[in-house]
Amino acid sequence: MKFFTIFASRNSSDDISNIIVNLYNYGHTVEKNENIYMVKTKSFFNKRKTTIRVSTEITDPAYFETNIPGMIGFYNRILFADPKLKELVLTQISVFNMLISFEAEKELSEEQMQLCLELMSKIEGIGFIQNGTLLDYDGQIIVHPDGTSGPADFRPRACTNKVLGAEVASSEEGERRKYASIDYIKQRGILHLDTLPQLPPAAMCQWKTQQEIAERAISLLILIQYACDVAQGGDLVASKEFVTNMLRKFCVENRLTVEERRFLEAVEPSPQEAITITWQYEAYWTLIWALHLVDTLDFPDHTCNCNFAIEVVSRCESFGNFYQQTSLRSREEILDEADKTYRLHWACVNSRLQGQEASSGMNESIVMERRRGLFWVVGCTKEEWDHIPMDT
Repeated sequence: MKFFTIFASRNSSDDISNIIVNLYNYGHTVEKNENIYMVKTKSFFNKRKTTIRVSTEITDPAYFETNIPGMIGFYNRILFADPKLKELVLTQISVFNMLISFEAEKELSEEQMQLCLELMSKIEGIGFIQNGTLLDYDGQIIVHPDGTSGPADFRPRACTNKVLGAEVASSEEGERRKYASIDYIKQRGILHLDTLPQLPPAAMCQWKTQQEIAERAISLLILIQYACDVAQGGDLVASKEFVTNMLRKFCVENRLTVEERRFLEAVEPSPQEAITITWQYEAYWTLIWALHLVDTLDFPDHTCNCNFAIEVVSRCESFGNFYQQTSLRSREEILDEADKTYRLHWACVNSRLQGQEASSGMNESIVMERRRGLFWVVGCTKEEWDHIPMDT
């Protein structure tokens, strides 16, 4: 075995460097380059080298966003001999926020493996072996790849931030909403994950006002028109002038996000970034749905009506004229849709990680952009438009 991985849930990674250096203090040299440690034995004979990489949700958010759902999906498909253990394992995986990987030049020696286990014990982590075996922090097997239980007396461990976050989000309202979404998903034959957390109750969300939603909708739609011209190789000088004038006409020139402003002002805007922005038609669609300008959000297997999306703004002479035509849906209705979209997103990500097409013809890009719009309206997190978390 040349590879070994430790997953953990910890409030801070500040002490990891000292733990690694102290652990390998005897008989080894340790060279650190950012979050990578090169550990070499001092022995003249039988020299060995181990590369240790430390990643966290903060230093490598893309990894956790992509791979933790995949790991949950992997163990969710295993038929555990003990269903309760399966629930505990999935709960543990859902709160991982740190990864420490070991890669040896040769097979890990008994001494190297022992040091891996000592580090795992010090941080109370979970060991992952490539065949799917999971080890508890004391080195005892939690579960074998075929689902049979090991001797470990396993209990999930989560850092304070994760635990408190789960407690805050837990409510009868959230539970009802969660299982209503699951019923909808099951009726369509789509895979779901029971342990995917519930969303916060309406009273705990940081809701956007009707005016904020209207301003975001108009400014985004106008920017999308510029992105379409960039993606299609249009006349950017004329396009930028038109877009700038439209932003001023509707009094939303100061409502662009930092990233949107950077894109609009770029001398050579990226065509790939432009394509990414044009997909936000789907996020915009949720905004005008929330404003009662669209009757329903159809199942996400086809794109929105772009011509109608443009018309709801283009037929208006001013922001005031547009705003007068809107009314805000109930918080419960918006949260219901956000919760359902959140769970559909997990299904899309899980299918992608398995190399499969999304269930029922869903388009993951549509689902993801709907989630961006709905989560922004609801205010499930403090992040703004450009940084809405997409973890599942």
